[in-house]
Parts: sequence; C-alpha cells; structure tokens
Amino acid sequence: MDFLVNIDVDDLDAALSFYTRAFELRAGRRFGADGVELLGGPAPIYLLVKPAGSAATPQVRDRRDYRRHWTPVHLDWVVHDLDAALARAVAVGARVEKAPATHAWGRIALLADPFGHGFCLLQFLGRGYDEICDA
Repeated sequence: MDFLVNIDVDDLDAALSFYTRAFELRAGRRFGADGVELLGGPAPIYLLVKPAGSAATPQVRDRRDYRRHWTPVHLDWVVHDLDAALARAVAVGARVEKAPATHAWGRIALLADPFGHGFCLLQFLGRGYDEICDA
C-alpha cells in the first residue's frame, strides 16, 4: 500500500518556495493554480490550495486557519544533520517552537511552517528508536 501526503496552504507559490528550500524537495507535476506535487522524499507531497476560512467538508464545522494550529497528525522529517536542517528551515520561514533536545534515540527539534502546520526534525543517533525499544 502506498500513501500520499497532502498539505493545505493558502499561498501555493510561498508554500512551494518554503518546502523546496527547507527540505530540498523538487516540484513535480503542477495542477494549474490548485496544487503542485513535491518529489524527493519517500512519498509524494501535494501542496493543495485551500482558502483560509473554508471547510474541508459540509459536515466539518471548523474552518481552515493558517495561523499556528494543533493537529494530531504532523510530519517528522528525518535528517542526517539536525543543526544544518534547522538552520535551512528557519532561513526560509520556519519558526522554532522547541530547540533541539537530545534523547537516547537521537535529537529532535519542534517547528512550525509559515502556514501554521507543526513539524519535527529528527536526527537518529546510535540505533535510533531501537535504543529505547523493548525486546
């Protein structure tokens, strides 16, 4: 089974600039003014233009809001050099919400993109999550 990642944004050009520069992705197919496919990771990412204030479905009362918001689903970007990835992401508009911390399994920094979506940068150390995994 494959999966796709969709990220709602209100400004396609700004999102394309952020995601290609912060994570070294490249644009694939364009879908007119409504979206663009990003390639270079383990799964394609689709930036989809959805206006602020719009609803996902008629049944959803909450409206899209591109200020910082919380969602139980977010992306963790696994990187080889957390400090370099953090500097690159911040340089193109990410906001650090928690500075890098070191754990038995590796390092993590918590950030938000310019569209209010939270994400983490992870750098595994040693055996990664196996360092804390019960046999």
